[in-house]
Amino acid sequence: MTEWEKMMSSQVYNDFDEMMFAQRMRAKKLFRRYNQTNDDDTAEREQIMNELFGKVGKNVWIEPDFHCEFGCNLTFGNDVYINFGCVILDCNKVTIGNNTMLGPNVGIYATNHMLDAEERIHGKCISKPIHIGNRVWLGGGVQVLPGVTIGDDSVIGAGSVVTHDIPAGVVAAGNPCRVLRKITEKDKQEA
Repeated sequence: MTEWEKMMSSQVYNDFDEMMFAQRMRAKKLFRRYNQTNDDDTAEREQIMNELFGKVGKNVWIEPDFHCEFGCNLTFGNDVYINFGCVILDCNKVTIGNNTMLGPNVGIYATNHMLDAEERIHGKCISKPIHIGNRVWLGGGVQVLPGVTIGDDSVIGAGSVVTHDIPAGVVAAGNPCRVLRKITEKDKQEA
């Protein structure tokens, strides 16, 4: 089994693997090109996103300065907005649903280094998939850790560290992130 296969199946893998290094270099070239484009370079941005990411829906807008690890493990739904400074370590599948918004400086990390120092210095890591549902809003500076699912229609408060699953239709915040309350009809500002 290759290190890539181990990574994608949530087994301990060697992060120093040469094939993965080459994949990272490819991703860096593409996201650096993307980050050099202007807002009116929509055709070029779309071409780069289609080359870099596993799947890209319609109307995906990513503000520079965007960084990812591999790109090919990322899936974006339709009508997604990602604000400035986003970092996604897609060492496993990362899915971002339709009509989802990510605030500035959001970090989504599908991998983790080992706790044991000896394993860690030899490049051992483990990854888990992340799923962010439809119509989710992650506030500025939110950090999402490996294996997390965030349910549809939820809002994660700025600066939160999401360490475990968040259900659909709630406001959650904190470090670690916890559910504060359900979102209800009372939250609508317009009649």
